[in-house]
Amino acid sequence: MRPPLRIVSIGGGNGLATLLRGLKRYVKAQPDLLDITAIVTVTDDGGSSGRLRRDFDVLPPGDIRNCMVALSEDEDTLGRLFQHRFAAGRGLKGHSFGNLFLTAMTQLTGDFGQAVKLSSEVLAVLGSIYPSTGSNVRLEAALADGSRVLGETRISRSRARIEKISLHPARPKPLPETLDALSHADLITLGPGSLYTSIVPNLLVDGVPRAISRSHALKAYFVNLMSQPGETTSFRASDHLAALLHHAGRYRDSLVDVVVVNSKPVAGKIAARYRRQHARPIENDLDNLRSLGVRVLAADLLRMPPKTAPQKIRHDQSVLAAIAFELAQQGRRAKLKS
Repeated sequence: MRPPLRIVSIGGGNGLATLLRGLKRYVKAQPDLLDITAIVTVTDDGGSSGRLRRDFDVLPPGDIRNCMVALSEDEDTLGRLFQHRFAAGRGLKGHSFGNLFLTAMTQLTGDFGQAVKLSSEVLAVLGSIYPSTGSNVRLEAALADGSRVLGETRISRSRARIEKISLHPARPKPLPETLDALSHADLITLGPGSLYTSIVPNLLVDGVPRAISRSHALKAYFVNLMSQPGETTSFRASDHLAALLHHAGRYRDSLVDVVVVNSKPVAGKIAARYRRQHARPIENDLDNLRSLGVRVLAADLLRMPPKTAPQKIRHDQSVLAAIAFELAQQGRRAKLKS
């Protein structure tokens, strides 16, 4: 029997969880078909994660929790429990049960990575999830106006153009499992997700860009659907890619092979509401993308919400997963030929 296809997905936030949720369907349908690994950013300092980070000196659990639930075999029951957010209670209000669970498990084991592993077993996660680093790092941005902003929450609220992102302490170490997964992958995905606060931080972990560069996997970047006010205002698809390559340093030439962009126009009332918030659909400047040495894949990635649901523009998890699965097959075939 052939070994399962191996996909390593790098990122954070809702974008990564959406992709993982789509990929999970392949594993549930045929367990030996696909091996999924998620490498998740740990720079969040807002909300429940930020409070737990400050109170208990733990890594922020929120993005990890979302990925665990996305890959959970029982998302309807245990998944809902981990996502349950307390609406009242002194000290509890605003916290999610999953964040508290991961924090407690970290205190019991003394190691956040081990806490994630054990918590994943509780949720029967259909894959592996690793924090991008075990170090308690903070994000700093150098802005176009010459100022510097410390902390992911403040960076996401900034209105000046971001020139460069860095981590403090610099060059934190990755988990050995992360480097091993990257070296054996058939496909490595970056995104979708916030450019500077979900994707780039992973490239600042010591050894990660080099491991991606040296991997024989196909490497794909999934571009966001919409710009994010302040963080990527007026960014075209090529600007997103250029920022990734810039932060990869000397490994930029072999960081991305394929860029996946949305081909369906975003229009109507929902687009107008986003425009009022200074967010616009990402412009697909295909010639500029190709000039950066990548292959471009355009597809309808948009999932429009039903009228009764919150009106948010989101990726279609099934389409994302289908594209990733096909790219993983291409990556496997290329490795077999080499």
